[in-house]
Amino acid sequence: MAGEQGDAQISRFADMFSAMGTDARLRIMRLLLSAHPQGMVVNEIGAELDVSASTLSHHLEKLRNEDLVVVRREGTFLRYAANAETLRDLLAFLYAECCTRSRAVHPGKIVRPAKELRP
Repeated sequence: MAGEQGDAQISRFADMFSAMGTDARLRIMRLLLSAHPQGMVVNEIGAELDVSASTLSHHLEKLRNEDLVVVRREGTFLRYAANAETLRDLLAFLYAECCTRSRAVHPGKIVRPAKELRP
């Protein structure tokens, strides 16, 4: 992962972690993962987390900008869902180097590469 491509990837994942780096956004991500794959409409998210519409909109926009959530319009409603593919890539990035120095565990035993998980 050396070089510019590796640096760009690290920067991309750092931005994702930063986007999830508040209590409210982490709660939103966990809630959306609990409702995966259908997701939830904004009103449901706000009611469940007791967050005002304007504050929730700000948090969801930050998560969407980092591709952590996807949104689709359903009439007058916006439905948000966790972007499982992006989260899978993020976890694969974390585990990619797992135990490579100590060789205690093969990384594939902890997490399978994303391409193996996709149908």
